[in-house]
Amino acid sequence: MSKGVAITGMGIISAIGNNVAENYQSLIDGKKGITRVEKIDTIHKDVIMVGEIDITNEAFEKKLGLAKDNNYSRTAFLGAVAAKQAIADAGITNINKYKTGLISATSVGGMDRTETHYYNYLTEAEPRKYIDGHHAGDSSQKIAEQLGIEKSLVTTISTACSSAANAIMFGARLIKSGQLDRVVVGGTDCMSKFTINGFKTLMILSDTYNTPFDENRKGLNLGEAAAFLVLESDAVVKAENKTVLAYVKGYANANDAHHQTASSDHGDGATLAMEKALKVAGLEPKDIDYINAHGTATGNNDLSEGRAIIRVFGDNVPDFSSTKAYTGHTLAAAGGIEAVYSVLALQNNIIYPNLNFKTQMKEFNITPQLTLKEKHLDVIMSNSFGFGGNCSTVIFSKEA
Repeated sequence: MSKGVAITGMGIISAIGNNVAENYQSLIDGKKGITRVEKIDTIHKDVIMVGEIDITNEAFEKKLGLAKDNNYSRTAFLGAVAAKQAIADAGITNINKYKTGLISATSVGGMDRTETHYYNYLTEAEPRKYIDGHHAGDSSQKIAEQLGIEKSLVTTISTACSSAANAIMFGARLIKSGQLDRVVVGGTDCMSKFTINGFKTLMILSDTYNTPFDENRKGLNLGEAAAFLVLESDAVVKAENKTVLAYVKGYANANDAHHQTASSDHGDGATLAMEKALKVAGLEPKDIDYINAHGTATGNNDLSEGRAIIRVFGDNVPDFSSTKAYTGHTLAAAGGIEAVYSVLALQNNIIYPNLNFKTQMKEFNITPQLTLKEKHLDVIMSNSFGFGGNCSTVIFSKEA
């Protein structure tokens, strides 16, 4: 049994950077990765803005040393790159020295390949390898192969936008219960026409930069990204004399079952997730120094989350901001992306600005942090709220 769940490695690729260092530099520089659609042939390319990664699939093939006839989706490429970064950051040279698992999250899966080859699937044999990679678990299997995790738990979580947060929670529980010594956790999602069309149908995509917690918010910007963390037990940290980046202190998942996509108006699920995560961590609301909010810049989410934060913290709401104005909403990867950002905030005692904010919401008087702020941080709460009311909160700390 492990009392602490240590984070010993991180990897990330997003619209604002191809590794941890680049992402952090963009965060402190206020550099947005949001542009018009450039890499997908969609009828909406001049209507919406997104967070795309400026690397081709062919470049990923070379980076990973893959043959041209591989059947990797872009989701698998992104995930493999980020997960390998995390392993390297953790200084792991023998992945199977300890009981090691992989919990990877995705929503899009291999849809980018499926939509490209769907129409010639029945008439041509070559594209069928991509259709076989359509399912959510395919990218997890490929990441496991890239890492050399062969004889342990490899599984996939797909709970919409809370997926990677739930992967972190599941990994932490496996370590605390002694079932695994080390778990690679996170999420990966690529951009696809299917995703763009789906969210356009919901009428929640913005035609400009997304503006979290702003009265005049118009919707979200989709983004593609991947991020993974290495979680290790007390025993492994001690045996390997590991440097600990931060700890997973608390976590919880709740579901208000309010609507297929919308959160409840008063944030019932979000409130419960935050309260339960605090209880698991053995903390009080006053112990939270900063909240990395879900903050999608949709009318429903920001109102619901804001009300939930007030319900949990009352008159003492800590500094909070959303980093989705930098990267866009990266769907299943969001909880992993924002976990990396939370750990970086802890390490550097920095609170990121809530970009693009201009007008206070009329429903409440709490305002996100608007400029880069230096502040001593010990504990950070990160929220990830998904469709169907699937709400998750993870708490990160400097101390176990």
